[in-house]
Amino acid sequence: RVFEFHLSSIRIIFVLMNTKLQTPIDYLKGVGPHRADLLRKELGIQTYQDLLNFFPYRYIDRTRFYQIKDLQRHSAEVQLVGEITEIKEVAQKRGKRLVAKFRDETGTMELVWFRGQKWIKNQLKLHVPYIIFGKTNWYNNSFSMPHPEMELKPKDKKELKTGMKALYSSTEKLNNSGITNKVMTGMIQHLFLELKELLFETLPEYLINKEALLTKDKALLNIHFPKTTDLLARAQFRLKFEELFYIQLQLILKNLIHKSKIKGQLFETVGDHFNAFYKSHLPFKLTNAQKRVLKEIRADMGTGAQMNRLLQGDVGSGKTIVGFMSMLMAIDNGFQACLMAPTEILANQHYQGLKPWCDAVGIHIKLLTGSTKKKDRTPIHNALEDGSLQIIVGTHALIEDAVVFKNLGLAIIDEQHRFGVAQRSKLWKKNSLPPHVLVMTATPIPRTLAMSLYGDLDVSVIDELPPGRQAIKTVHRFDNNRLKVNAFLRDEIKKGRQVYIVYPLIQESEALDYKDLMDGFESISRDFPKPHYQISIVHGKMKATDKDFEMERFVKGETQIMVATTVIEVGVNVPNASVMVIESAERFGLSQLHQLRGRVGRGAEQSYCILMTSHKLSDHSKTRLETMCRTADGFEIAEVDLKLRGPGDLMGTQQSGILNLKIADIVKDKDILEHARYYAKFILDKDPSLGFKEHLPILETYRALMTYKNIWNYIS
Repeated sequence: RVFEFHLSSIRIIFVLMNTKLQTPIDYLKGVGPHRADLLRKELGIQTYQDLLNFFPYRYIDRTRFYQIKDLQRHSAEVQLVGEITEIKEVAQKRGKRLVAKFRDETGTMELVWFRGQKWIKNQLKLHVPYIIFGKTNWYNNSFSMPHPEMELKPKDKKELKTGMKALYSSTEKLNNSGITNKVMTGMIQHLFLELKELLFETLPEYLINKEALLTKDKALLNIHFPKTTDLLARAQFRLKFEELFYIQLQLILKNLIHKSKIKGQLFETVGDHFNAFYKSHLPFKLTNAQKRVLKEIRADMGTGAQMNRLLQGDVGSGKTIVGFMSMLMAIDNGFQACLMAPTEILANQHYQGLKPWCDAVGIHIKLLTGSTKKKDRTPIHNALEDGSLQIIVGTHALIEDAVVFKNLGLAIIDEQHRFGVAQRSKLWKKNSLPPHVLVMTATPIPRTLAMSLYGDLDVSVIDELPPGRQAIKTVHRFDNNRLKVNAFLRDEIKKGRQVYIVYPLIQESEALDYKDLMDGFESISRDFPKPHYQISIVHGKMKATDKDFEMERFVKGETQIMVATTVIEVGVNVPNASVMVIESAERFGLSQLHQLRGRVGRGAEQSYCILMTSHKLSDHSKTRLETMCRTADGFEIAEVDLKLRGPGDLMGTQQSGILNLKIADIVKDKDILEHARYYAKFILDKDPSLGFKEHLPILETYRALMTYKNIWNYIS
């Protein structure tokens, strides 16, 4: 009974706190309707909670006092103690400026005012100790400080105002309306006075003690009004940890709920098809990474819960064979399997790759895309419905209502970020029990990003390439080396190899000084004339039939050079293509460069990637090119890309919502993220329902997050 009373007391406090935090900002002392309207429109601050979580973007350190002799030429804001020895007005082109000579025991400098001179002159006192604060300028071999903040030095040291001054993001409209940094600070002071004892703890006591975290109320107070740099650092750590902890808690809980509530087909056996393929028809020996991933998939499909797994693997790491062997598990248990790809070219490539393996073990496989003729569709539909068609490979055509499976057990989705949620769920609804889902991607996702974007999925990584694959030699060449590059291409073509040349633009852009595709095609046609050389051209504005025709010519070896835009980034598999030339390589992102490079290096011969650029390169461009030449590790490349571009840009706008963080940064704070995920997992492993007494703060905070989704709008 005592415990139940304690529970209900805590719940009442949480309800009161969350109700108070949802109070519209209009009701806070010093705000009012006009200011509230501006805060809503300009900063998205609607409630007390929003203002509490409107954290400073920078701090000015008022804890340290400098001496004039210690000043540096490019100092940030500094604080000094001294006295004014002289005041004068100096004429200038327009009006006058007020200049005061300021002295401490180590030297002198000038204080300068360009406006409000009359009022300021009347306030200044000579030979009285002042504390001044501002940014210094170095001019004519001496320091000056324009428009310093000034106050008389108090006689009692206890009254000395030191500490960290918080600066808040603002807009021109807010400043013009009188909502300055000082006013914003005042509003937050009033907010703390109103909330008083209502800032309740959101993490368990044992976790706070173990990690020496500041309590929630102290962390919030010190993020807005830090007493020392140490307290500020501890407040930032505590709030970053909490923010990332609750994201991870939500994602892991989502996964646990998925596994406990969403039943899946039970695959109990590994049967004849799988064993026959493994023993007699494997085209190459599986890597340890592939074996590990297959074990993870097999374990998932044997639990009776629906598998929801993301399979990451660099270009050429052997994801397809893992996917195929997973399909064999479904077939051995009496179920069908499908593989959905984002484009017809990719679906075709998968089908051509899987067909010989299927034939070897006696499995019926078909291809279904938008181009499949009506007379061919009907028998495919019938065979899927009666169960005689065991594997279907296709595009969006697989989710049409006309496609009905007898018993779909496994759905593999390739490059899933190209499909919408509604499209994927349509595929899952093809059965009474949803099929197991394996999502494959050749786009390496940095670990921190995967934890935040796909934290609710089980993730498998194939992190080694099959034996015998030669590393692609990558070099950076400037445009003035083009004659040598062309000579190299001729040598490769003489050996019977083929070449890709990729351009970033389709039509000439006056604003950008880059070679466009058509101009490039003409130059290449002159340098590689017919009949000695045949050239294909492919770009996004071509009709699908024309594009496929040109691709097919290149695949068959009828053309030696493929001039293209990035439409070939995810596409044809041509083992004979050994050279990738990327024009204006500085225009491409790192992950795109890596994907393009992955189009070569698929055969036994040595392959090359040549990055062509002008001499004008930004620092970011130099970093991207240096990274490409230094490493072929897709995950290392993805980490560099994440640092250069940030999470929002890397994942695109659709998926950046979860990364709209208030204080944490998943690139800079990846150690805190891993720490937070560890504890979220540790707590949920021990107490999945968060029913333990010590976990009550977590349960109530989680409930509040789910109830008031505007509290932390980054919760996905």
